[in-house]
Amino acid sequence: MTVSDFRTAIASSLRRSELARVLPLALVGLVFGLALARLPVLEATLLVGLTLALLMSLFEPLAGLVIALFAGVGAAWLRAELPHIPALLGQYLVIAVVAIWLVRGLVRRDLNFPTPPLLWPLLGFLGVALLSLWQPTDVWVSFTEWAKWGQLLLIFLITYDRLVARAGVTAPGVLAALLGVGVLQAALGLWQYTLRGDGPTHFMIGAGLYRAYGTFEQPNPYGGFVGMLAALGVGLAAVVVSDAFRQRRWPPVWLWPLGGATLLLGAALGASWSRGAWLGFGAALLAIVVLLPRRGAWGLLLAALVMGGGLGLYATGQLHPALAVRLTGFMDYLTFSDVRGVGINDANYAVLERMAHWQAALEMWRANFWLGVGLGGYEPAYPVYRLINWPHALGHAHNTYLTLLAETGLLGLLAYSLLLGTLFWRLWRLTCVLHGWQRGVAVGVFGLWVQFAVHNFVDNLLVNNVHLLMGMSLGVAGWLSVKREL
Repeated sequence: MTVSDFRTAIASSLRRSELARVLPLALVGLVFGLALARLPVLEATLLVGLTLALLMSLFEPLAGLVIALFAGVGAAWLRAELPHIPALLGQYLVIAVVAIWLVRGLVRRDLNFPTPPLLWPLLGFLGVALLSLWQPTDVWVSFTEWAKWGQLLLIFLITYDRLVARAGVTAPGVLAALLGVGVLQAALGLWQYTLRGDGPTHFMIGAGLYRAYGTFEQPNPYGGFVGMLAALGVGLAAVVVSDAFRQRRWPPVWLWPLGGATLLLGAALGASWSRGAWLGFGAALLAIVVLLPRRGAWGLLLAALVMGGGLGLYATGQLHPALAVRLTGFMDYLTFSDVRGVGINDANYAVLERMAHWQAALEMWRANFWLGVGLGGYEPAYPVYRLINWPHALGHAHNTYLTLLAETGLLGLLAYSLLLGTLFWRLWRLTCVLHGWQRGVAVGVFGLWVQFAVHNFVDNLLVNNVHLLMGMSLGVAGWLSVKREL
């Protein structure tokens, strides 16, 4: 064989090997294109988005988690528009991302199971919640609820692992992606509020104005979601502006898009007309004001001034009447009384309904003192413990703490309280030792969790896949703890 023949044979072999690699990809692309052509536009868009999420997860699992959050908070809207789409689509996507993270680690031989701060309190709550499933009212419902908390744990670990131990992944990028998801929800909510011009009649506020609800299909959890991200933005922006003012320099350029996103989120929070979300955000703002100065006494003084100013506006009649009525209606949702035998009318229906479900939760707890009826078992157990005038369960007791007390008993509520207490303690300590924008992130995450904890006194925010956001925020908090050690 001549040299020329040898070169020809090598070139032919390379062409065949390239064809062997390209041909399967071309066939997959052809099948994918034909499938898209046969699907309706909405379903085709959903398929492309899910495929993109999985492909991006191969390069960066955190990107897949952000897309899962975006798809997850749209679950209620998807169920309304596409009833045949699986209700747990967002959670299935999370499972796929977790599997990709595990396979990537095994293939690269660098799989790492981190032990971040807050891991043990979270595992403690998961353990007690698992014990509550010893004799659950509904096995499947309890399993799916426990699996949701298990997903929160995995999201926490992946976020922490990627931020701490991997190059190329930055906390600002993660925060920007989370705020981006919130901005999209805020823009949709503001369109629903005033620009669309119509909406569900039971969400009507006034002529041409409707409560914003985004893709949540309910204004209250929507308000809680955008409120948490607004608190994150306010905390970060407040610290950055404060530092710039103290050092007599201009704030960084990225403060402008952050400020715009935060204002948009705040406007959407107002448009939700959710008293629980407003209450939570007010508490978050007070917490941010207290944490902003490094000296706690100055923070308390600022908080007192803010509260005094708000009370002054109300006392002098400077608040819009509708807003004042909405704000002063909080106390109706924070008091408790026995509603058996109370007459029901249009004016008191919402308050009595909430209290009736609180009473049902307390009855469940009394009958199952230590471990409750099983995590997620409130709705299946409700018919046994309900009040006679309130036959329909709402899925939860409109109070996360009472719901946990009913479902996981006293041990579960104590474990959950320990988790929240440990989180707030660590974040407060971080605000005392960190500097610059990292301190702003600590203050913002503190505000986010205050919004979550306070709003949950009158509602349950762990719906519509919001647990994805909570898991990622825990990962950021864990990363901040490592920055403190460095």
